[in-house]
Parts: sequence; structure tokens; C-alpha cells
Amino acid sequence: MAVSLKFALSFEGNDADDHVLDFYDAADALTGFQRSLALTTHLVLHGEIITQAPALRGARILIKSPEPGSWKVITVVTLLASGAHTLGTAPRDTVLGHLVASTYDYIVNETLGFHVDFDSTLGKQYDELNQRNRIAPQITQSQVDSLMEKTESSIREMHRPIAASQTANLAKVSSIIGRNSTQIATLDSTTYDYVNVTKQVEQPVQLVGRVSSYNINTFGGRIFLDTENRPIPFDLAEGSKDPHTIELITSSLRNNARNRMGADGALNVSAFLFESSTGRLKKILITHVSVVPQT
Repeated sequence: MAVSLKFALSFEGNDADDHVLDFYDAADALTGFQRSLALTTHLVLHGEIITQAPALRGARILIKSPEPGSWKVITVVTLLASGAHTLGTAPRDTVLGHLVASTYDYIVNETLGFHVDFDSTLGKQYDELNQRNRIAPQITQSQVDSLMEKTESSIREMHRPIAASQTANLAKVSSIIGRNSTQIATLDSTTYDYVNVTKQVEQPVQLVGRVSSYNINTFGGRIFLDTENRPIPFDLAEGSKDPHTIELITSSLRNNARNRMGADGALNVSAFLFESSTGRLKKILITHVSVVPQT
């Protein structure tokens, strides 16, 4: 038995209010929409990251005719029986469907610069699934962060009618499960500026933070910075991928997991900042790490 959920992409303002968009921009936006959904669905079903939408297994993504009222399309994501783990007694439309929708919500919002706490959203859902018969592989924050790197360009392309031809001035992304429609995000010129431009601050700065996730394969993760009051993606510079630095990073992660905001998990970090065109911090490149002395 296959399970279907829907996602909507609708454009408003300017020519979109007359039900038209620039053809080229609309095609690019739909391609980005489909690719970001395909890569997200594949990760949820199989616990692995792909880079090309045609590599999607265990699901189909179809598009319905545009709907009247501004410019709106509905995609149907059909999860095939062979694409998921054993169902047990959990209804697929309320469990697996919500898992795909929640993962896509997380990826879109984090990519646009809106922080979503992984532990209280996706992490909580997976913890609840582990108490039943598992219907999908466990996914870590590091995997989702890696997927965001692959889908960032797709989400940027979803802005094309807004940023290029300006045949629309905003777009709304929604998920639809059963009769319930949930808005995921609004795309506009501000979110486009954030996702489109990344500039490096010339001089490194000193920061204090606690590591909240780390990927041993990519030497990257997230660090909760006191100045930002949110986790920020980080990479280790080539000269900082030494055993001592990695031990400090992983030790901070362990201590932070045991006691969030505890003093024994804090690190002094020297890093280059990467910001959006409006100056919002997007990620950092760490060049040096030391432990914050306890008082």
C-alpha cells in the first residue's frame, strides 16, 4: 500500500496575481522544488544522502495542474511500500508522512536562516519512533546538515520568479497531509538575500560556544554561540584538523549532551565569520580552539 502526502508552492504579487510567471523562472523554481523534496524524501526513507533527484528510490514525486488563485502548484509525494521499513501498527500517513514533512520543514527553514531546534522537533519524533516498531532509519542532525548543503541551491532556485524576473514578490511553501495544510515557510527578497549571498569577514574573531553536533567524516557540525543565542554551522580549517582540536570539539559535544549550557562544555573559538548580505551570521570557519577556564 502506497502513502501520499502533498506539498504546495504558491507565488503571489505582481504578475502572479494574474496567474502567470516568467516561464524560465517558473521552470527553475519547480526544478528546485522537486529536487529538494526528492533528496529529503530519500534521506527519510533510506538514511542516506543523494545528490541527484533521479536517484530517489521508494517514492514518486508527481505534479498536479496549477490551481487558480495567484500561481500555485501541488506536488504529490507517493511513498511506496518497498521504500520504507516495517509498518507495525503505526498508520503511515500520520507517522512516515509527518516525518517527511517535518524533515522538509527543518531543511527549508534552517536554509533560510530560521533556527529550528533539532532535538525538540525531528529528534523527538525519532525518539518516539524508537519506542515502537521502527518504520524509517534513524537520522542524525549531522546527516540533515549535510543534506542542507546539497539542497541550498535548490531552495535558492525556488526564489527565481521573485529575484530574477520579479513576476512575483513572495512564495509560500506548505505541506498537506490529509485535510491538514501547514505553512512551512514564506520566500521573499529577504530570504533570497540570505540564501544567495555569503561573504567572509576578513579578520578572525574570538567567540565562546558549546558544540551541539559534529560529523567526524566532514570535520563540521554546529556550535551554540553565546553572542547569537543559537547553533551556528562550523567547519574546521585545514590547519585545525589535528587530534588535539578534535578531542576538544568532541569533549565539548559530550559535556554539552550531559548538561546543556554547562561551564565544562564551553570553548574559546577563533574563527572567520561567513555572513549574509545583511550581516546575519550563516557559518564559521574555526582556526583555533581552547577550553574556557572554569572559575
